[in-house]
Amino acid sequence: MIAGKTVLAVVPARGGSKGIPLKNLREVAGRPLVARVGDVIREVPYIDRAVVSTDHDRIAAAAEAAGIAAPFRRPEAISGDRIGDIDVLTDALQQTERIDGRTYDIIVMLQPTSPLRRAADVNAAIEKLVSEKLDAVWTVSETDSKGHPLKQLTVDSNRLQLYDPLGNAIIARQQLTPIYHRNGVAYAMTRDCLMRQKTLMGEKTAALIVTTHQISIDTEWDIALAEFVLSWQGAAQSACSGKKTA
Repeated sequence: MIAGKTVLAVVPARGGSKGIPLKNLREVAGRPLVARVGDVIREVPYIDRAVVSTDHDRIAAAAEAAGIAAPFRRPEAISGDRIGDIDVLTDALQQTERIDGRTYDIIVMLQPTSPLRRAADVNAAIEKLVSEKLDAVWTVSETDSKGHPLKQLTVDSNRLQLYDPLGNAIIARQQLTPIYHRNGVAYAMTRDCLMRQKTLMGEKTAALIVTTHQISIDTEWDIALAEFVLSWQGAAQSACSGKKTA
């Protein structure tokens, strides 16, 4: 709870991932992705209730083992790969409220595919939502200049073209206006934003810029990269601890 407002965390974790079968159960540095979310939730004091939205019993069991409740199963009608987050969150909110006999003021979506998330950033997103009286807060990361739209290309019938002709004027990266991409660390929104406005990006939506390394898991390469980053971070922390001890 924060400022008298109740907070529900929803972890969307269906079983039908095509790119990586049962992706939400894949281990990254020895922990299933869905369990890693539970590890973070325990460090977020504002969260009153955390539930997993899944259609798969093994994912539900892994979530429960990590402290995330699995009091319902996601209906088949919203378990496909072309179902949007709004449908999933609305179902999870309604089912949880029915089971709990109460309403929740704030919903926070925590996707298992962002294994490098920190509790501090989830806390900050919730705090920003409440303190600035916003409809929603998305965590974002700055996009590397190499991925800027004005530097992208298209290939059509073996013909190479700029994605945007304005890219012709770009000589140095310093000319590019910074752009950002969603990193999946947290989407925080009010109940009104989800249920009345029926959107994740409400009328008053702000960004929380996350500056730490973030990886969204879609491929085996992403998993290997996430494990490398976690190993590298662990080594750096050990080195710092060793220096302090000395």
